[in-house]
Amino acid sequence: MKTITTDELLKKIDAGEQVNIIDVREQEEVDAGIIPGAKHIALGQVETSLDQIDPSVPHYIICKAGGRSAMACEILEENGYDVTNVTGGMMAWDGEVQF
Repeated sequence: MKTITTDELLKKIDAGEQVNIIDVREQEEVDAGIIPGAKHIALGQVETSLDQIDPSVPHYIICKAGGRSAMACEILEENGYDVTNVTGGMMAWDGEVQF
């Protein structure tokens, strides 16, 4: 499984790179702040929401600390998606968030 740190992801965003972020936390957690532009699909909904995820582009998967996003990465990889787990999750995120 590919991984990226929150700092590395933030550098990509700051450099203007197109990044596709999927936040797999629960709604209550997302209500406390989400990375602008990130798509919210709770971990329990990932398998039933594959039609909402573009298989032609890479995705960065984030959760609170990195565990649930790793599980989501496994599910998505098994279904042929190019995904990277964001280690440290939102607990390590120093970038902008929206509410």
